[in-house]
Amino acid sequence: MENLLTPELEALRYIRYEAQDRIGYITLNRPDKRNALNADVVTELKQAFEFAENDELVKVIVLRAAGDVFCAGADLAYIQDLQGFGYTDNLEDSTHLMQLFHQIYTLKKVVIGQVQGHALAGGCGLAAICDITFAVPEAKFGYTEVKIGFLPAIVSVFLLRRIGEARTKQLLLSGDVVSAQAALDMGLITFLSTKEELAGTVHAYAQRLCRENSGQSMEVTKEMLARLPEMPLEEGLRYAAQRNAEARGSEDCRKGIAAFLSKEKISW
Repeated sequence: MENLLTPELEALRYIRYEAQDRIGYITLNRPDKRNALNADVVTELKQAFEFAENDELVKVIVLRAAGDVFCAGADLAYIQDLQGFGYTDNLEDSTHLMQLFHQIYTLKKVVIGQVQGHALAGGCGLAAICDITFAVPEAKFGYTEVKIGFLPAIVSVFLLRRIGEARTKQLLLSGDVVSAQAALDMGLITFLSTKEELAGTVHAYAQRLCRENSGQSMEVTKEMLARLPEMPLEEGLRYAAQRNAEARGSEDCRKGIAAFLSKEKISW
């Protein structure tokens, strides 16, 4: 079945969307600007993720980029424009980016980051907000905001959950740029892959999730992992027990258990 895009997606200037083998590919497509972020890019990313989340042909989403750099953070021209913003405008703009990060973090489908080059500041935020992130060994990662008197504010909320307080302080207070291996060691990214094998490795991994895992189970598991850190222990355990009981009555669980008991290979 052909994947038909909405007129809004077909009109995108900075983002490209396509679906293949039940994988929705969202591509940052400003290689001449090192895929830098501005308000329009954020708007288009939000549109693409919304479409992918509701695309019935898509089970897993991959965020990737064109060119040699994954994302260099905020666009320089955009940073200059910010100088003329008042508090109200700045709050609206910050909320715009916050909504994108929250959207990706709580999306019903698994989001895989495919990082083929440097990911800095807001670009590093995009790489880290993905559920699973593959990167090439040559890529550099870092949050350099403090070096220009800015704050890595929004991403800090998610980094504390992903890598903990000590590592978050190390990255955000120093503003240091680290290697892909260091990013892997601290849990900022998930896997390393050579540049030649990156696309194929990500595709194969996404295909395995599509083929071997229940989409409903991945969706509910992702929702649980987003909500549990904010709950006290007892509340979290009650919530987990409720999710467990609900899952046992689901169609996917009945299908999966039946296949397991009959020793049949299930295809999702």
